[in-house]
Amino acid sequence: MKMNVSARVLIAIYLLPFGVLHANDQGVRHLLADAPAPPPTHALKPWPSQPPADCPFPKSRSIIGLAFTGRHAEYAHADTWYPSWAADGNLYSPWTDGSVHGLGSSSSGENATTGNATILGDDPLHLVITNQGVFNSSPRPYAGRYPCGSLVYRGVWYYGTYCLAPSGIVRHDATTYNWPWLGPFVGFRWSTDYGRTWTQTPCTPAHPLFGEQGLHGEPVKIGSPHFVDLGKELEYSPDGKAYLVAHGASDGTNRRFAYDSWITGDEIYLLRVTPSIANMNDARKYEFFAGRDENGAARWSHDFARIQPIAAWRDHAGCVTMTYDAPLRKYLLCVTDGGNTVSRFSSYILESDAISGPWKLAAYLKDFGEQAYFVNIPSKFIGADGRTVWLCYAANFSSGWGGVTFASRPPGSRYGMCLQEARLLSPTDR
Repeated sequence: MKMNVSARVLIAIYLLPFGVLHANDQGVRHLLADAPAPPPTHALKPWPSQPPADCPFPKSRSIIGLAFTGRHAEYAHADTWYPSWAADGNLYSPWTDGSVHGLGSSSSGENATTGNATILGDDPLHLVITNQGVFNSSPRPYAGRYPCGSLVYRGVWYYGTYCLAPSGIVRHDATTYNWPWLGPFVGFRWSTDYGRTWTQTPCTPAHPLFGEQGLHGEPVKIGSPHFVDLGKELEYSPDGKAYLVAHGASDGTNRRFAYDSWITGDEIYLLRVTPSIANMNDARKYEFFAGRDENGAARWSHDFARIQPIAAWRDHAGCVTMTYDAPLRKYLLCVTDGGNTVSRFSSYILESDAISGPWKLAAYLKDFGEQAYFVNIPSKFIGADGRTVWLCYAANFSSGWGGVTFASRPPGSRYGMCLQEARLLSPTDR
């Protein structure tokens, strides 16, 4: 995550003027990435799904694994890409800790910045990143302030940030850690002109939206929430609301170091809100998943104290995103187990018929990346059959730390915005 590392840039860079653009506009040039031709079905490369013995999720019968096609593309030299599909057909995403077209952002320190950009194009292999910008937000009393949930809805871009502590490099018991303590979710700034200008959230790190604190390693539940990708303009929202999913922990007693960090945790939480400028920074407008009734139906509460996880796996439930796969009528939950925050990471995909679960294991990707993180599935690039998807992620930020280097696995995994085509395997794909 959180440090600039050297990487080979695979794409050309074109500077474009700020404004709402489309990939076919005059003067916009496609960026060609490493893009081999689509392979035949027999050339799919399944990733061995070998979860640890204590995995609490039953295996899915409808998605039995994940196979990569070998087609991939890489863009820019920054991480934290969470694309939101807006009504104009473009994707809008945060980014940080690196550069886009020569514009830099670093989310550490008093002068922390977070970046924003527009992503043009319908083909993941031929995208254009433009309209890059940065915004200053102090993390104090924390040491870092990073992007998380991002949504463009009815012309308003809601951009969330969260805090980290105590530092990007922490030595503990002869091990180097990266941001071992997850801080609170601060709140949403917003833009009504696609990121040209912003209005800062009224919430602050000292007085965050949901009132949590993690300055000294306390457990945080809603640290870095991400909007559930429900298609263009929330097309597939069950009730017109925006949903967010977050990883965290509720038990901080006698825990390992970095048990609840930007990439490690125990539990997955779900919350929802009717999106509007008036509602987004008002905790009273939110509902939290609060368990199930006697018939198994989801309970919702405005009382944060009643929040319950939708999924849990102690020490294995780190950064999380969710996407609705409309052709399959499935919710896909992407979760990363971040090890000790600088080790090889493993990610897994859970599936459910309902946004609150229950969840089944579709694929466990041990050492994916080999250090992939911020994994998400942009709904814009889901194929008509629902089984062709593109994983969006960054990888290998700490390669070289302590003499440990990571391979690019699958090929194309590097520090930047990585897009990797894959197939959600069905029983007939055996």
